[in-house]
Amino acid sequence: MRGLTGAGPDRVRTTSQAVIAAAAALAAIALFVAACGTGGTGTRDEGPAHASAVAGASESPSPSPAAGFRQVDAVSLVKKDPAVSAAVKRELKPCGSDDYPVDVSYGYLTGGSVNDVLVNVSTCGDLVGIGSYVYQRVGDAYKNVFKAEESPVYSEIDGTDLSVTKQVYETDDQVANPSRETVITYRWKAGRFTEINRHETDYSKAGDAAPAQN
Repeated sequence: MRGLTGAGPDRVRTTSQAVIAAAAALAAIALFVAACGTGGTGTRDEGPAHASAVAGASESPSPSPAAGFRQVDAVSLVKKDPAVSAAVKRELKPCGSDDYPVDVSYGYLTGGSVNDVLVNVSTCGDLVGIGSYVYQRVGDAYKNVFKAEESPVYSEIDGTDLSVTKQVYETDDQVANPSRETVITYRWKAGRFTEINRHETDYSKAGDAAPAQN
């Protein structure tokens, strides 16, 4: 009895090890067969998913500023634009040299794949802004989608918004010191620019303040 009792655990341990080894061998064979069924690699399962991801990216690509950049002749664009007033066109001439008083900015204001063009026109003498225009690329041409000709006026591109600054002068104001300034922010919505914010500053009130009494 003592001999059988002593040999029992070793015999059970040996049997368990044999069962584990057999199970591991069967698992290895099953994995090998599965691999053969898919061509021997895991790339076949991942391949179609990767291809569909690439196809999806090509169907709806993100706008690329570099790919969508188009430079224009801003002076010619303004001169040929029927929406620009005759007064602005008369002022659009070289300032003593070949340089025209225009500032040109490019950005994505209207959500298109090609950049929009912002043109500011000013006078030659005091460089007061007399017109701001936004042109949107439509096919092979450019369409005027915004204009502001209430001088003095100057516009800037702020991200995807259009920021327009208008200044008000009293009769005795100098060019560098307007009485009031209004900054209007526009955003492209439903095919047009819509005002989303307006900020006004009254500079005249600062000079009207009474001096402090000691």
